[in-house]
Amino acid sequence: MEQQPTTARAALKWGAISGIGSMIFSTLIYVTGQVTNPGLAWLGIIIPILAMIMGMKEFRTQNGGFMSYGQGLGIGTLLSGIGGFLAGVYNYIYNEFVDPTLRQQILDKTREDLENRGMDDAQIDAAIEMSSKFSTPGITFAIGIFMAILMGFIISLIVSAIMKKDKPFDFE
Repeated sequence: MEQQPTTARAALKWGAISGIGSMIFSTLIYVTGQVTNPGLAWLGIIIPILAMIMGMKEFRTQNGGFMSYGQGLGIGTLLSGIGGFLAGVYNYIYNEFVDPTLRQQILDKTREDLENRGMDDAQIDAAIEMSSKFSTPGITFAIGIFMAILMGFIISLIVSAIMKKDKPFDFE
């Protein structure tokens, strides 16, 4: 008996691939010293989008060429959560144990950017203090997972609409 494809199986597989791809991308950013380059951080969104497309495409193929909008949305959102969790665990370990100076590098870059905007020292100190409260490894981990799921859901709304192919109604 042939096993029916499930959205969870596709999401688990491609979520793990997305998480591993994000880990590799993060490592490249860390090793090359580009952790404060916002353009590269946004470039990293391509990995989960590609994983989402591939996961939905694989599910649709295994499901006889059909995938509903809801199935695609479920695959994309769950995939993003899994990938975000794996990448978050990796980043937590890296930032906490491998290179704890990254947090300070980011705060220094933030200070520099605020100075370039012409803010006075009191405003900069208040902004840095607030940023440092929200940039602890635990909070960064939690916010990272939440944002991965939220962004994954939003992107899934679009990708699912493009990739869906409903089964025709059978009026027998």
